[in-house]
Amino acid sequence: MGEASTGREAVAQAIELRPDIVILDISMPDLNGVDAARRIRRASKNTEILILSMHYSDQLIREIVDSGVRGYVLKSDSDHDLLIAVENLARHKPFFTSKATEVIKSEFNTDEPLTKILKWLRNRVTSREREIIQLIAEGNRGKEIASSLGISFKTVDSHRSNAMRKLELHNITELVRYAVRNQIIDP
Repeated sequence: MGEASTGREAVAQAIELRPDIVILDISMPDLNGVDAARRIRRASKNTEILILSMHYSDQLIREIVDSGVRGYVLKSDSDHDLLIAVENLARHKPFFTSKATEVIKSEFNTDEPLTKILKWLRNRVTSREREIIQLIAEGNRGKEIASSLGISFKTVDSHRSNAMRKLELHNITELVRYAVRNQIIDP
């Protein structure tokens, strides 16, 4: 059993401990829950991941599903859904809070089983673009981001531009608002 206070610590512990189930808060400093989940899934395909969040948005749910996460519970529903979610994930079955399931099913206007729908969902921004959005929204400058990620400033700027174009955002203020609304960072 491990505990971490940042997304990067959670990834390191999950890689080291190889747990059956990891529970991540969506709003962690340094690396958000979705990006941490992606890294954990790459390192340990058999580890199931459950994301906890205070709020939900359609985009956030798409990103969670695209990251390979098969469990999502709103913190407001955790008193009755958390144990059920962990039990489902222990049997390698997905569990999404009812609001998230509604969003997923309405995305396809279908009553198909959730497991089938999960295979179809894709997010709008790449994990690297999302990581750059988070770092910008946390107040980091382009050169700082480039240095911390080991990439060039031009690459950072390219990812930022691509994400803003895909999301139809026109300035950094809108990008920060998007990050707050979608729980990429805490307000």
